[in-house]
Amino acid sequence: MLKKSLAALAFSAALWSGTAHAETISVFCAPTEFELCTNVANAWKEKTGNEAKINKMPALLDDAIPIYQQLIASKSSDIDVLFLDVIWLGMFKNGLLDLKTAIPQADQDKHFASTLNAAKLDGNLVAMPAYMDVGLMFYRKDLLEKYGKQPPKTWDELAATAKEIQDKERADGKGDIWGYAWQAKSYEGLTCDAIELIASNGGGTIISDDGKVTIDNPKAAEAIEKAKGWIGSISPEGTLNYDEEASRAVFESGNAVFHRNWPYVWGTSHKEGSAVVDKVGVMPLPVGAEGQKSSGCLGPMYYGVSKYSAKPEVAADFVNFITGPDMQKKRALQDAVNPSIPALYSDADVLAKIPFLKDNQQAFADSAVRPSGYTGTSYNRVSQAFYRAVHDMLSGGGEIKSGLTSLAGRLEKLKESR
Repeated sequence: MLKKSLAALAFSAALWSGTAHAETISVFCAPTEFELCTNVANAWKEKTGNEAKINKMPALLDDAIPIYQQLIASKSSDIDVLFLDVIWLGMFKNGLLDLKTAIPQADQDKHFASTLNAAKLDGNLVAMPAYMDVGLMFYRKDLLEKYGKQPPKTWDELAATAKEIQDKERADGKGDIWGYAWQAKSYEGLTCDAIELIASNGGGTIISDDGKVTIDNPKAAEAIEKAKGWIGSISPEGTLNYDEEASRAVFESGNAVFHRNWPYVWGTSHKEGSAVVDKVGVMPLPVGAEGQKSSGCLGPMYYGVSKYSAKPEVAADFVNFITGPDMQKKRALQDAVNPSIPALYSDADVLAKIPFLKDNQQAFADSAVRPSGYTGTSYNRVSQAFYRAVHDMLSGGGEIKSGLTSLAGRLEKLKESR
């Protein structure tokens, strides 16, 4: 009897040790996503038995860069999973685990190719997309209907429509209205706005994937010249100091016909206090030249696994879970964030929350990528040189063609300091 009891105890202990051997990993998560990440961690624990300890990143995400740099330089295993901006991927690629074989191919294929490809660097898949961001065009659908206009397909059509409606509305007593509100302040946002204009005009994306500086070309000059002509015509002089929030304020006060921004404006423009509730339409950005793509700037966020994680397989499983369809749908329903998984763009629940997705899937597929993958740690210097030069051109500080030639020379040196 004693032997049987001991045998039963031994069997129970073996069973307990087999099922209780759970792993704990540490995850960095944006402060705005802390609640969602906590819920995801709970769902993952219920599914796998493993635990994810969620750590809040700084309120300003860029403040996480030196933290990440220190963790990677010291080969620390303290953090297993990192939350990453698309423009950080090149910067940290040498400290990130290759997920090519850790994430099933079928799960990789669920994402927009443009978003997934942005994380494929030097033959490695360094991160998985958590959600999409891409430049979109918001417009006053009530004003376009009032004047019998269709949403414009090209930048020239947009400028013409913006000018006509602006002038007619001003003649009708609305003296504060402008045709187009966008971002031309000397900052990263101008890199996004300018690359959208240039890429959609056939002028490339500053530096190609193979490292060739492409910015000094007639199509790029033409696009910048066109945008320069908007300042003081369909866009206020203050545009040269507008970031996303300043330009959004103009649109949501009812004082702009068109407005370029990120998808979050759909939510803010329908909140109490907005003057344009139920008056807003959304479309892909116009094209600059026939045969070109819309080219909204790609701005997604990702999750990657530290190369120095002591539990890489477990961490990769968490990354696949938090970036998978169920969690992306949860994020879309909770925060109206755009999924990086095309199948969710026909999901009835998601469309009830974010109705414009149905008609803008192509905008997410045709996005333009900033050259952060090739430039790596030198991206910030490359982008700074670019947006400062473009700002000078837009504000009248020199001839555009010679400015691009000079810029190309600087970029040749900067791109190799990576």
